[in-house]
Amino acid sequence: MKRTFRGLLAGIAMSTGVALAVSSCGFGGDDKADSDTTINFLAPTYSDGANGTKALWDGIIAAFKAKNPDITVNLQMESWDTINDVIRTKLQDKSTTPDLLNVDAYASFAGDDMLFPASEIASPATLSDIQPGFAKNASLNGTQFALPLFASTRTLFYNTELFQRAGVATPPKTWAELTDAAKKIQALGEGISGYGLPLGSEEAQGETSIWTFGAGGAWAEGDKITVDTPANLEGVQAMRALVDAGVTQPNPGATDRKDVINAFIQGKIGMIEGLPPTIGQIQTKNAALKYATAPSPTKTGSPVTLGVADHLMAFKKDGKKAATIKKFVDFFYSADVYSGFVQKEGFIPITNSGAAKLADDPVTKAFAATLPVARFYPSNNPKWGPAQGAIRQQMGTIAQGADPAAVLTKIQQAAN
Repeated sequence: MKRTFRGLLAGIAMSTGVALAVSSCGFGGDDKADSDTTINFLAPTYSDGANGTKALWDGIIAAFKAKNPDITVNLQMESWDTINDVIRTKLQDKSTTPDLLNVDAYASFAGDDMLFPASEIASPATLSDIQPGFAKNASLNGTQFALPLFASTRTLFYNTELFQRAGVATPPKTWAELTDAAKKIQALGEGISGYGLPLGSEEAQGETSIWTFGAGGAWAEGDKITVDTPANLEGVQAMRALVDAGVTQPNPGATDRKDVINAFIQGKIGMIEGLPPTIGQIQTKNAALKYATAPSPTKTGSPVTLGVADHLMAFKKDGKKAATIKKFVDFFYSADVYSGFVQKEGFIPITNSGAAKLADDPVTKAFAATLPVARFYPSNNPKWGPAQGAIRQQMGTIAQGADPAAVLTKIQQAAN
């Protein structure tokens, strides 16, 4: 993966004397931290390490500061495991409420009239650059309240060497073929698992959606969240069948996505549902891994996948920071800055200018083709947030003996 953007930011910082290090110890309780020229920004970690998400945001903030010395951006980073709890705590008081938030679901905040409309915190040029489908997915009752950050889809990653050893000739297209291949790979022993099933609290809703969508299910119908449907149940039962067949990694109910990805990279799992950044992670951690990708298996073999668009949103509080936030948002979505961020994190751009910049990027080439068969979370439904939280907390219990139908009923109750 190319790293030209990091060099650009380093050059900006060196030429202006701006340090790349930005405090991420949190904000709140300080009058200066809530001035009209201060942006308190809460964001999740997509990638770790010295060149990870925090370093990227630090660089962007430093470059922005060089052009806007009167504006301060206070960055606080949290893991995906903790960020929703942090948000709930921070929203209890105006002084700790973030001005800018990067997270997935936005609709409950918009429904409670807490957010600026996107038109007030982004210029017309920025808004028109966003692909229409993603702008619509960031809208509630016809008003866009969030700015899509980038897109991600899922596809099957499979270890070609393990396939060869196990006598599996082609990647599976159906659940039945997936189960058969996983059994053969599991039989190799040596601590190798057939399929990585991450149902831990980090992102159980992602893995679950791949299976429910693969059964023809959906999380919403019109303005109603629909969890306990026959099709969704069929998808969850198929996951449970994999567990019962003994072809997953140990304790899938407590395993997070990052754990199965790392095990796959180490050659210990035959198949996983991977994301665009998985390509870069393999290159960094084990470039010798022999693998390939294929469409996600489904019940019938008809292709469908999960599409995800995380968002930026701005809390209006007293309404005085719109102009300040707009300057930062427009800077971030400028073609060079935005495409550099997306490329480093290994996702799919959602702006036309970003897509043009990354037209030759291998991740964009590989995953952009999955967008036509992608289905998305109903993130513009205010009740999706509670449903998603319940999936994260409840779905792992099916790997510990809980009845799939009962689990779906509990999740439906959380959304009602």
